[in-house]
Amino acid sequence: MKLFKFLIILFFLNSCSFDNKTGIWNNENKISDDKQNQIFKDFKKISSSIKTFNENIQIKKNFKFNLDKSVNNVSWQDYYFDSNNNLKNFKYDNLNQVVLKSKKLSKYELNDYFLYNNNNVILNDLKGNLIVYSLTEKSIITKFNFYKKKYKKIKKLLNLIVEGDIIYVSDNIGYIYAYNYKINQIIWAKNYKIPFRSNLKLFSNQIVASNQNNDLFIFNKISGNLKKLIPSEETPINNSFINNIVLNENNIIFLNTFGSLYSVNKNNFNFNWFLNLNETLDLNISNLYIGSKVVCYKDKIFLSSKNNFYILQSKNGRVVAKKNFSSELRPIIYMDYIFLITKNNFLLAMNASNGKIIYSYDIKEKVADLFNFDKKKLEIKNFMLVNGNIYIFLKNGHVIQLDIRGEINQIIRLPSTLDSFPIIVDKLLLYLNKKNKLILLN
Repeated sequence: MKLFKFLIILFFLNSCSFDNKTGIWNNENKISDDKQNQIFKDFKKISSSIKTFNENIQIKKNFKFNLDKSVNNVSWQDYYFDSNNNLKNFKYDNLNQVVLKSKKLSKYELNDYFLYNNNNVILNDLKGNLIVYSLTEKSIITKFNFYKKKYKKIKKLLNLIVEGDIIYVSDNIGYIYAYNYKINQIIWAKNYKIPFRSNLKLFSNQIVASNQNNDLFIFNKISGNLKKLIPSEETPINNSFINNIVLNENNIIFLNTFGSLYSVNKNNFNFNWFLNLNETLDLNISNLYIGSKVVCYKDKIFLSSKNNFYILQSKNGRVVAKKNFSSELRPIIYMDYIFLITKNNFLLAMNASNGKIIYSYDIKEKVADLFNFDKKKLEIKNFMLVNGNIYIFLKNGHVIQLDIRGEINQIIRLPSTLDSFPIIVDKLLLYLNKKNKLILLN
């Protein structure tokens, strides 16, 4: 009860600027005090001090994974691939031959994420340039900068999502806008003054975003008009973790920098439930919330906090399983299995229904033992399911290929180091290298 009262007080102390920001939530775009009070009476908090998991578990000899055939993916319109933030089992020719190496795409630092749509690669740099590179023409076909001279010295951190010919953009200045790259024209633009700090999601005619104050916005994607503003807890200090938005069939799932996870109904924008995953109320620089991207699959939600991995029921937020390990990389949920790489470099396969571990292996030890590989060079950028196997991409340009049972098949070296999150489309592997060149492998 004391913890509950403290959380309520803390929330309203941090949120007393709601009056200044939103005008006391009086109009139809804002949530009433009565509604907010009603929601907070159900506030739940989860914490743990259990020792971190650090164990090799061998897979049972008779265990068989039930996997579908790999799919030929043809687009990558969302930073995190789809509305659920989940990946598939991608088809890749696996010849590892260079099909294309572009010229330098920008002299400025490029975003870690890029998109692929209609045979075009869509990316951006810190100067705010939107760059569209045509794989057909093997050249940049569009380069557009929205920003005026007064923003020239500001690094622009853009969040992109594409649908059809329209690129939707939010930034760290406070703008959100829609740009048609085929006709080189801004469709609409709005300035909310406070930096946006989340990925973007689209559904029906809506676009969902969040800012650094942990406000959740729902806009009309045709006009850019605000449909709903949903405040949540502010944090006095920001760290590298950014708000994360994911969609399932009926709801918006929102994880903010305070460590609170919200479920919001897509139709009426009311709260279904929320809980707090932060493990401390001491919000100093060393205790800020850190977690992974949230993934939805069927009727469950999967994510890591600073020290724990959770499986939750999407209907009510009930904890199905809580594990004493975590990951900064999002998990992959496929055919009711979870594949995860922990912070201490254990590769785990689990049952998605109950969290039971199928196997766990120390990747660094496994690689070092088999290939005399320097463990210090094993910095993991990302991992994927490819052709029914696990591909672990290292920052130095190596790829560890394992079978689905966690046994290493080989380690290959990419033509150059990896400076972006790789994507797979049309059986091709695409990534950006440190020289800002696009690499295509088949």
